[in-house]
Amino acid sequence: MKDVKARIQELRDLIRTHDYNYYVLDKPQITDFEYDKFFAELSELEGKYPEFVTGDSPTQRVGGEPLAAFKKAKHRLPMLSLQNSYSTHEIREFDERVKRFLGSAGSVEYFCEPKFDGLAIELVYERGHLVRALTRGDGETGEDVTLNVRTIRAIPLVLSKEARNIPLLEIRGEILMFKEDFRALNESQQEEGLAPFANPRNAAAGSVRQLDPKITAARPLRMYCYAFGALEGVRFRSQAEFNDQIAEWGLPTARLHQVCKNADCAVEFYNDTLKRRHALPFDIDGVVVKVNSLNLQDELGFIARSPRWATAAKFQPEQGQTIVKDIAVQVGRTGALTPVAIMEPVRVGGVTITHATLHNQDEIDRKDVRIGDTVIIQRAGDVIPEIVRVVSEKRPTHTKPFRLSRNCPACDNPVEKIEGEVVLRCANPLCPAVVRESLKHFVSRRAMDIDKVGDRTIDQMVDAGLVTRFSDFYKLTLNDVLSLERQGEKSAQNIIESIEKGRHTTLPRFIYALGIRFVGEQTAKILASHFRSIEKLIAATEEELDQIAGIGERVAHSIYSSLKQKALQKEIDVLQKLGVEIENPKSIKASATLAGLTFVVTGTLPIERNAVKDLIEQNGGKTSSSVSKKTNYVLAGDSPGSKIEKAQELGIPVIDWGEFQRLVKS
Repeated sequence: MKDVKARIQELRDLIRTHDYNYYVLDKPQITDFEYDKFFAELSELEGKYPEFVTGDSPTQRVGGEPLAAFKKAKHRLPMLSLQNSYSTHEIREFDERVKRFLGSAGSVEYFCEPKFDGLAIELVYERGHLVRALTRGDGETGEDVTLNVRTIRAIPLVLSKEARNIPLLEIRGEILMFKEDFRALNESQQEEGLAPFANPRNAAAGSVRQLDPKITAARPLRMYCYAFGALEGVRFRSQAEFNDQIAEWGLPTARLHQVCKNADCAVEFYNDTLKRRHALPFDIDGVVVKVNSLNLQDELGFIARSPRWATAAKFQPEQGQTIVKDIAVQVGRTGALTPVAIMEPVRVGGVTITHATLHNQDEIDRKDVRIGDTVIIQRAGDVIPEIVRVVSEKRPTHTKPFRLSRNCPACDNPVEKIEGEVVLRCANPLCPAVVRESLKHFVSRRAMDIDKVGDRTIDQMVDAGLVTRFSDFYKLTLNDVLSLERQGEKSAQNIIESIEKGRHTTLPRFIYALGIRFVGEQTAKILASHFRSIEKLIAATEEELDQIAGIGERVAHSIYSSLKQKALQKEIDVLQKLGVEIENPKSIKASATLAGLTFVVTGTLPIERNAVKDLIEQNGGKTSSSVSKKTNYVLAGDSPGSKIEKAQELGIPVIDWGEFQRLVKS
């Protein structure tokens, strides 16, 4: 047992170290595949030995049932807003005000950093452990979003050893979403028939404020820390010292700051940051200039609801004006039809824009975009071009409202609109556009990770008739690739080697790569954890799928109907015969201590809900999502909800985690 406990701690330390390298230093040392193997091993060991599970383990980021509403909580110190300006001239005016208040004619040293465009949040650490996370709210009172924030891997649940002696450490920063991740999320939203997010800030804020932590966990969120609230047991001399110190403790900082000796230097920082804003992986909307010395900050104090010692110098919004020449309709891998405006080229934010998505018919109707219209264009999150509005006074006469066709533009089959969705969809699984996009998804980084096969190469392969299904990738020869236009010996060899490397994958990645509708990365992990092999997943009934926590009725039906298709079953079989190796999660030796018993699990427990259900099943028991006369026990954690009342009405025993462990061991 000592060896098991030591290995669990070793894995936790490894995962925390690699999280630090990735999110704080931005220098990953291992591949995603290697990281997933460490995480899977830790999950397996904690499932087998639940007595060693602790709340700060990397596996314990997601837990608990959806909330009815967020609770309010007060900040120990107010989270104030900054005064905004829109020019370098106002930075100099700020400098003059600071010097006037201090009664100093000499230069003041400033700490300058980008102004992140995300959701402000406060993290509360006690003895180095994350105990609470609050939104800014009105500055005095915020919403308690602790369960959701715990799911964000960029945020450490426990700080380094040096910080564990500090009684209280309140850290403030911004939760945001990288531009690349925002683009992928919106593509996923559209494929699922859901409305896309307007920009990364809205996506981040909406993700954090989900009542179900599992939804937050599935969103690609980051955080950068830049300020502090209440402190006990620690002091800093300057903003720069604080920034460097929290990075050493394991908290993510952007490392894009600069200590400026005077206002001229601060103005130069503003201009330099403006030039490189579009090259950054995340959104910023200006820079923040703070007096570096914390003693001087104390002396300067506050005015109304803003500090005297800081100002935000924002960038002017970037927009352009152009003309819509045409509206084309694209077809995604799930058959979703997406209208796209084709426009006369226009420069916005240093990039030439010729296309902008119009999302769906409802969006076209709302903005009343027509062919020939003059429109105002901007880049949502500096990434996705979007039409802000139509310049109605410039509309040509005789224009007509645009309506999507009732037939697929790629295969001419009728399209359908599913109840509750906003998109039209081609229902033909053999539609050439659906096939092409499915192939691109299959090789993507988060799926089979065949990194040398990009979209352009797949287009060439499909056009040449070399690839029509997933298994065709593993039949390609060097000569096949060389036959493609502009393929040299070296690049062709790289493609073949990349495909060979992609023969080995994990079960969650393989499930995700199949492109089953509604099955994202998080759902794929839940399915892999539950079934532990692709064969068992294929054999699952729709009712069995619906009983899994995190898999709703709609998702269960999609998985079941997809995997019951003989063509997909045959394709999975062919892939394995061609050498695709699927690494299954390690199975745990089963016992029969819970044989014949049915459990309903409710509330927040020391380990994840799926791990609890796995433990019950591995010991011969069954789980159910609702309390009935057939239920033997209700296993209740913190905040159990109404299932307790139902159990009491029916006279069903309610047990806690300790009693459950004794049952397992008996």
